[in-house]
Amino acid sequence: MWKSNPARAELLALYKETDDLLAPFSCEASTDCCHFARTGREPYPTAVELAEVEDAAKGLGLAAKPTRKLPVLDAERTCPLLGPNGRCRIYSSRPFGCRTFFCERVSGPGKLPRAEILALGRRIADLSQRAFPRDPHPRPLGRALARERK
Repeated sequence: MWKSNPARAELLALYKETDDLLAPFSCEASTDCCHFARTGREPYPTAVELAEVEDAAKGLGLAAKPTRKLPVLDAERTCPLLGPNGRCRIYSSRPFGCRTFFCERVSGPGKLPRAEILALGRRIADLSQRAFPRDPHPRPLGRALARERK
Protein backbone atom coordinates (compact mmCIF):
# COMPACT_ATOMS: atom_id res chain seq x y z
CA MET A 1 0.00 0.00 0.00
CA TRP A 2 1.46 3.34 -1.08
CA LYS A 3 0.31 5.35 1.97
CA SER A 4 2.48 3.26 4.30
CA ASN A 5 5.44 2.84 1.94
CA PRO A 6 8.72 4.18 3.41
CA ALA A 7 9.57 5.65 -0.02
CA ARG A 8 6.44 7.80 0.21
CA ALA A 9 7.47 9.13 3.61
CA GLU A 10 10.91 9.98 2.24
CA LEU A 11 9.40 11.64 -0.84
CA LEU A 12 7.05 13.76 1.27
CA ALA A 13 10.00 14.84 3.45
CA LEU A 14 11.89 15.90 0.31
CA TYR A 15 8.83 17.78 -0.92
CA LYS A 16 8.65 19.59 2.44
CA GLU A 17 12.32 20.57 2.13
CA THR A 18 11.58 21.88 -1.36
CA ASP A 19 8.54 23.84 -0.24
CA ASP A 20 10.42 25.31 2.73
CA LEU A 21 13.35 26.32 0.51
CA LEU A 22 11.06 28.03 -2.00
CA ALA A 23 8.55 29.53 0.46
CA PRO A 24 9.89 33.09 0.02
CA PHE A 25 9.38 32.92 -3.77
CA SER A 26 6.20 33.25 -5.81
CA CYS A 27 5.00 33.71 -9.35
CA GLU A 28 2.18 36.03 -10.33
CA ALA A 29 1.33 33.80 -13.32
CA SER A 30 0.72 30.94 -10.95
CA THR A 31 -0.80 28.37 -13.33
CA ASP A 32 0.75 29.44 -16.64
CA CYS A 33 3.27 26.63 -16.25
CA CYS A 34 0.36 24.13 -16.15
CA HIS A 35 -0.23 24.96 -19.83
CA PHE A 36 2.82 23.28 -21.31
CA ALA A 37 2.46 24.87 -24.75
CA ARG A 38 2.67 28.37 -23.20
CA THR A 39 6.07 27.71 -21.69
CA GLY A 40 7.39 25.04 -24.02
CA ARG A 41 8.31 23.04 -20.91
CA GLU A 42 6.76 20.16 -19.02
CA PRO A 43 7.61 18.50 -15.71
CA TYR A 44 9.29 15.08 -15.92
CA PRO A 45 8.31 13.20 -12.74
CA THR A 46 10.07 10.05 -11.63
CA ALA A 47 8.35 6.74 -10.85
CA VAL A 48 8.22 7.45 -7.12
CA GLU A 49 6.55 10.79 -7.81
CA LEU A 50 4.08 9.19 -10.20
CA ALA A 51 3.12 6.72 -7.48
CA GLU A 52 2.23 9.70 -5.26
CA VAL A 53 0.36 11.47 -8.09
CA GLU A 54 -1.61 8.34 -8.97
CA ASP A 55 -2.53 7.73 -5.33
CA ALA A 56 -3.69 11.34 -4.87
CA ALA A 57 -5.67 11.23 -8.12
CA LYS A 58 -7.28 7.94 -7.16
CA GLY A 59 -8.25 9.43 -3.79
CA LEU A 60 -10.17 12.14 -5.66
CA GLY A 61 -11.84 9.65 -7.98
CA LEU A 62 -9.76 10.69 -10.97
CA ALA A 63 -8.77 7.91 -13.33
CA ALA A 64 -5.00 8.41 -13.41
CA LYS A 65 -3.19 5.44 -14.89
CA PRO A 66 0.13 4.95 -16.60
CA THR A 67 -0.37 4.18 -20.25
CA ARG A 68 1.56 3.63 -23.42
CA LYS A 69 -0.88 5.85 -25.33
CA LEU A 70 -0.50 9.60 -25.45
CA PRO A 71 -3.32 11.43 -23.66
CA VAL A 72 -5.47 13.83 -25.59
CA LEU A 73 -4.45 17.33 -24.56
CA ASP A 74 -5.96 20.62 -25.66
CA ALA A 75 -4.07 23.08 -27.88
CA GLU A 76 -2.34 24.60 -24.83
CA ARG A 77 -1.33 21.12 -23.66
CA THR A 78 -2.98 21.78 -20.32
CA CYS A 79 -1.82 19.54 -17.49
CA PRO A 80 -4.32 16.69 -17.07
CA LEU A 81 -4.40 17.39 -13.31
CA LEU A 82 -5.57 20.98 -13.65
CA GLY A 83 -9.21 21.27 -12.63
CA PRO A 84 -11.96 23.19 -14.39
CA ASN A 85 -11.46 25.97 -11.82
CA GLY A 86 -7.86 26.42 -13.03
CA ARG A 87 -6.31 24.94 -9.87
CA CYS A 88 -4.27 21.76 -9.41
CA ARG A 89 -6.49 18.97 -8.12
CA ILE A 90 -3.62 17.23 -6.33
CA TYR A 91 -1.66 20.28 -5.21
CA SER A 92 -0.19 18.76 -2.03
CA SER A 93 1.00 15.73 -4.05
CA ARG A 94 2.23 17.62 -7.12
CA PRO A 95 5.61 16.49 -8.50
CA PHE A 96 8.92 18.21 -7.83
CA GLY A 97 8.92 19.78 -11.30
CA CYS A 98 5.62 21.48 -10.51
CA ARG A 99 6.94 22.75 -7.19
CA THR A 100 10.01 24.29 -8.85
CA PHE A 101 8.56 25.18 -12.25
CA PHE A 102 9.00 28.94 -12.06
CA CYS A 103 8.68 31.18 -15.06
CA GLU A 104 10.78 34.26 -15.64
CA ARG A 105 8.25 36.20 -13.54
CA VAL A 106 9.27 34.59 -10.25
CA SER A 107 9.80 37.05 -7.45
CA GLY A 108 11.46 36.71 -4.09
CA PRO A 109 14.41 37.75 -1.97
CA GLY A 110 17.12 37.47 -4.57
CA LYS A 111 17.93 34.68 -6.99
CA LEU A 112 16.41 31.23 -6.84
CA PRO A 113 18.65 28.79 -4.95
CA ARG A 114 19.31 26.71 -8.06
CA ALA A 115 22.10 24.55 -6.60
CA GLU A 116 19.88 23.54 -3.69
CA ILE A 117 16.96 22.87 -6.03
CA LEU A 118 19.15 20.65 -8.23
CA ALA A 119 20.44 18.77 -5.17
CA LEU A 120 16.88 18.06 -4.03
CA GLY A 121 16.00 16.87 -7.54
CA ARG A 122 18.95 14.47 -7.46
CA ARG A 123 17.82 13.13 -4.09
CA ILE A 124 14.34 12.47 -5.47
CA ALA A 125 15.83 10.73 -8.53
CA ASP A 126 18.00 8.59 -6.23
CA LEU A 127 14.96 7.71 -4.13
CA SER A 128 13.04 6.72 -7.24
CA GLN A 129 15.94 4.53 -8.38
CA ARG A 130 15.95 2.74 -5.01
CA ALA A 131 12.16 2.42 -4.75
CA PHE A 132 11.51 1.56 -8.41
CA PRO A 133 14.75 0.07 -9.78
CA ARG A 134 13.00 -1.32 -12.86
CA ASP A 135 11.58 2.10 -13.74
CA PRO A 136 14.36 4.62 -13.08
CA HIS A 137 13.71 7.24 -15.74
CA PRO A 138 11.50 10.32 -15.50
CA ARG A 139 8.96 10.95 -18.24
CA PRO A 140 6.81 13.89 -19.40
CA LEU A 141 3.84 14.36 -17.10
CA GLY A 142 1.38 14.57 -19.98
CA ARG A 143 2.46 11.16 -21.26
CA ALA A 144 2.75 9.61 -17.83
CA LEU A 145 -0.89 10.23 -16.98
CA ALA A 146 -3.93 9.40 -18.99
CA ARG A 147 -7.35 9.85 -17.56
CA GLU A 148 -10.80 10.97 -18.47
CA ARG A 149 -11.17 14.73 -18.19
CA LYS A 150 -13.81 15.49 -15.57
